[in-house]
Formats: sequence, C-alpha cells, structure tokens
Amino acid sequence: MAHIIVVGNEKGGSGKSTTTMHLATALARMGHRIGGLDLDLRQKTFAQYILNRKRFSDESGVALLSPYYLPLPLVKQSDIGSDENLMSHRLSAAIDSLKTTSDFIIIDCPGSHTHLSQLAHSLADTLITPLNDSFVDFDLLAKVESDGKTIKGPSVYSEMVWTARQFRAEAGEKPTDWVVVRNRLGTQNMINKKKMGNALIRLAKRIGFRVAPGFSERVIFRELFPRGLTLLDLKDAGINQLSISNIAARQELRDLIRALALPNVAVEF
Repeated sequence: MAHIIVVGNEKGGSGKSTTTMHLATALARMGHRIGGLDLDLRQKTFAQYILNRKRFSDESGVALLSPYYLPLPLVKQSDIGSDENLMSHRLSAAIDSLKTTSDFIIIDCPGSHTHLSQLAHSLADTLITPLNDSFVDFDLLAKVESDGKTIKGPSVYSEMVWTARQFRAEAGEKPTDWVVVRNRLGTQNMINKKKMGNALIRLAKRIGFRVAPGFSERVIFRELFPRGLTLLDLKDAGINQLSISNIAARQELRDLIRALALPNVAVEF
C-alpha cells in the first residue's frame, strides 16, 4: 500500500507546490514509484508544474524522471448514491487507482479550506505544512499575544488537523506524522528567526507536530517552474552553472527529506 503524503496549508504563497514537486521528483529519482494529485481545482499549480515538465522533456528530448500525475476522475452525482459526497468519491477513486502501483502518493492541497482538503488531511500518513518563517504566517497554526511568545490557542487550521487525526484514530489508522516545514528562511533578522524557532518549539509540544527545515527564498525556483524543472534536473537539462546558491538549495532538499524520515527512503542524490 502506498504511503500518503499530504502537503497542506490554508495560506497561499508558502511554497506548497515547490515543496511538493521537489519532494516528488527526488523520490522518483531515488527509484520510488510516485503518484501525484492536485486538489487545488482552480490554480492547479502542481498539475501545471508536471505538464510544464512533460512539455520540456518532449521538446528537448531530455528524459526526466517524474511523478505520475492523475487528474481527479470525473464522476456524475447520478452515478453514485444520493447520500454520497461527489468530491469524496472522486478523491477516493483517484487514490484507489494509485495505491497499488505507487510507493508514495503525494497530494498538493489548495491554500484554502475545502472539503477535498479536509478529507485529504484525514488520509495523510505524513502531513507536511510549509510555513513562511514569519509571524505574519504563524497564525496559520496558532494565535499569539503581541509579545510573540504567549500562545492564546490553536488556529482554525490546527483544529482541522486535530479533527482529521481523530478520524484516523477512530478508523484504527496509525497516527499522522505532522511536519511543519520552515520555508523562506532568511539570513537576516536573526532575532526574529530565533523568536519564530522558539515559538514553534513551544507550539509543537502543545499541538503535536515536528519542525523541519525547508527552502530559503531563491530566484531559481521561479525560473525553473516554466520548464517544469527542479534543482535535481539542472545537469540533465544541460544547465551546468551550479552556483553556490543552487548547491545550498540541493542540500536543503536533502535535509528536508532526511527530516521527514519516510519509510524505506535513503537520501541518494
């Protein structure tokens, strides 16, 4: 059975699709079979990333290892029971199609609360929540006082994750491993960075997640998207200008995968 990885965050601009694509491609390059789903039915950034990748591969003749992307199957309400939820049925059908042929299923969720996203969170063996390293985005997880230290309580998103975990427990499933990934880590403003780190440590103990390092803000991520490339594809694509920044970004990806501690995954790139 496939291990389900859900990348979720109810705020846009946190690097969900970049994280999803780099993780999916890294696992594929390490020999794992990867199925991919995009539940953002409006933006479809992850889906577009994969389509860009296929187009670049076809036009350049460069073979690129990729996740197998599956659009949610079209289902009519008349084809299912009147008491069944149409979106739930579409997601379940997609996962059923992928679970026996994939080692990992990676699901990219929209930056908003939807029924599909809530259902996906309840299916997650590993939940990755990318978070911009700023108190502007910290309230995705919890509300804090003006001192940046005192936590008033969990956010709506954290409560949704808690509910999803309860559903898993009631179904007899193993607990979700919730990992908050600190993206856009800056080299400046070390005081704020330290405050964020301390606040996350306190909150992690309170609501039950782990903290992992993510990606720094880098121009290359925006440059790679139109071609569907990731940091691991530069040499294959004939881009031999491995700058110090690019090398550092590859190391960040290694560190993230190690921190996730996914089953049967040894970092080999």
